[in-house]
Amino acid sequence: MNSRRVNVVATAVLLLSLAGTVMTLRTLDGMRRGATLREVLYFRSPKMLRRMSLGYSGLVADLYWTRAVQYFGSHHIAQASDFHLLSPLLEMTTDLDPKMTVAYQFGSNFLAPAPPNGAGEPEKAVALVEHGIQHNPDNWKLYYALGFIYYMDLKDYKKAAETFERGAAVPKAHPFLRLLAAQMAQHAGEYGMSRMLWTATYETTTQEQIRRNAIDHLRALRVDEDVTQLERIVGSYRERTGQLPSSINDLVRAGLIGGMPVDPTGQPYKLTPDGRIELRNPDAILYITKGLPPGHRSPQPKPEPTPPSGK
Repeated sequence: MNSRRVNVVATAVLLLSLAGTVMTLRTLDGMRRGATLREVLYFRSPKMLRRMSLGYSGLVADLYWTRAVQYFGSHHIAQASDFHLLSPLLEMTTDLDPKMTVAYQFGSNFLAPAPPNGAGEPEKAVALVEHGIQHNPDNWKLYYALGFIYYMDLKDYKKAAETFERGAAVPKAHPFLRLLAAQMAQHAGEYGMSRMLWTATYETTTQEQIRRNAIDHLRALRVDEDVTQLERIVGSYRERTGQLPSSINDLVRAGLIGGMPVDPTGQPYKLTPDGRIELRNPDAILYITKGLPPGHRSPQPKPEPTPPSGK
């Protein structure tokens, strides 16, 4: 009889706990149906939220992570210049669940780049990843992400080299980290290092969205290199002949290039009358900085479905 009573009481407590958790999650999830991000940030204390979640802080962290992705996605597509709620959302997410490594990896990519590709807050991105390293010291990918920020966004090559070296010392770290540290210390060429970083990103992650992002950046990097080189060759042709080439075929006939160069989509590059190189379809490749018609903005990626927590 006493055993049965204990079971009944325990079951009742469990049901009440679950009910409380569901109510908490529904309150937070109300933002999906019209509440604002400011309202969801009413709960700014991870400690309070842990108590309210009755042990399900991981689920609440998932909700905050979902909000962070939705917030970034909507502002990114709108070409916004203000992402001031992004950092608080990421801080809440990682305070509630310090082991959610995908939040550090994606979150730093959201925070570091300049608007509209990101929040333009590389220092906060550094702080976010350092927080991740503190709680996940054996995850070498976080050191890679941090070194990436120092190199790509802060242009602090010494810090980048030091960070890659720190990561290389982590047990079972990928050997390329030590190579990155060495090449960074030797001031490797920007295009070469950028290609190495994006290639390493693609090869060392299982997150499909990150892999697609890396491919897009590698394609853009190839375009930027191609355009830079072709415009240099156009300048050489002008110096040699005293006039601009009328088409890229003139460069081929002059022996300056081996054949008709094409962009990553297979389309031939276009030579403009004033000697610039442009893409025939500039909206087909994301993140490009060269080869765009005057006044044309680089296309932005379409919003992605919310990724899983990846814990």
